[in-house]
Amino acid sequence: MKRRDGRLLKTIGPFMKILPHIASKRSDAQIFSKQLIETEAIDAYVKEKSAEGFDMSYLHVMIAVFVRVIAQRPQLNRFIIDSRVYARNQICISLVIKRALRDEGEETSLKFVFTGTESIFEVAKIVDHDIESSAPIGAINEADKIAATIMSLPHFIVKFLIAVLKSMDRHNLLPRSILDASPFHTSLFFTYLKSINLDYVYHHLYDFGSTGIFAALGKSKRVVIAGGDDPKVKKCCEIGYVLDERICDGIYFSNSFKLAKKYLNNPHLLEEKLEKITEDVL
Repeated sequence: MKRRDGRLLKTIGPFMKILPHIASKRSDAQIFSKQLIETEAIDAYVKEKSAEGFDMSYLHVMIAVFVRVIAQRPQLNRFIIDSRVYARNQICISLVIKRALRDEGEETSLKFVFTGTESIFEVAKIVDHDIESSAPIGAINEADKIAATIMSLPHFIVKFLIAVLKSMDRHNLLPRSILDASPFHTSLFFTYLKSINLDYVYHHLYDFGSTGIFAALGKSKRVVIAGGDDPKVKKCCEIGYVLDERICDGIYFSNSFKLAKKYLNNPHLLEEKLEKITEDVL
C-alpha cells in the first residue's frame, strides 16, 4: 500500500536497499556529528533585520537553513519504514516548546510544513504564526488533542493502541490526520537549547515515526579557533546532530553540512526564494 507522506524509492542501489534490513531499527542506525559555527555573521544579520523592522532570531535563521539545505539535498528528506526507503512529500521541521519556562511548565510539539522554496522571511512568518497559535497556556493543537484522547484511556488500552498505531505505520495504514499531526513524522526534529542557555546534546532518534535527523543548537560561548600561528577566541555555537545512516552515505552528509555552513556564514543568501527544489531519484 502506498504511503500518504512519501513515495517508495525503487532505483536506489542494492547496498542502500539492504542496509535497512541489516539495521532494522532507527536506533540501530544512529550516527553522531557535531558542527561548530561562528556566530558573528548570524548576530550581525539578526541585528540588521531588527533595525529594518523584522523580528528575526536564531530560531528563524536555523530553520530557514535546514529548509533550504533539505530542499537542495533531497536525500536528507528520505525515511525508512519497515526496512523500505521512502522520499518524503514535504519538508517538515518539528520542535518542542514549553508554554511556561519553569519546571512544571507544560510542553507541546509543533510541526512546521514547507514547500522548500520559501525565503527566510516566509519561513519566519510560518514559524511565528504556528508558535503564536500553540504557545499560549491553555492552547491545544492537533498533536495535543490526539495525545489527550489516547491518554484518557486505561493503561492497558493505551499500550495496546500504541502498538496498533506502530503496526499501522509499518504497513502504511496510518490516517493522514495522525501523520499530519505527529511531530515524529518529520524531516528534521530541532531542539533549540540556546533559548534556555543549555549546551548542545546528541538527542536520540525515535523508532516510532520517520525522523532521520535530530539537530540540537547549543548556547553561545567563546571558543579558541585555530588559525595557524594565530589562534583566535570567537563567539560560537555548536550543533549536535544524530543521523539515520540508512538515508544517505557519508559523503552526502558531509557535503550537506558544508552547504549548511555556507548559509550560516551568510544568511543573506536565504532572502531570495528558491526557484525549484531538487527532486530525489524515482
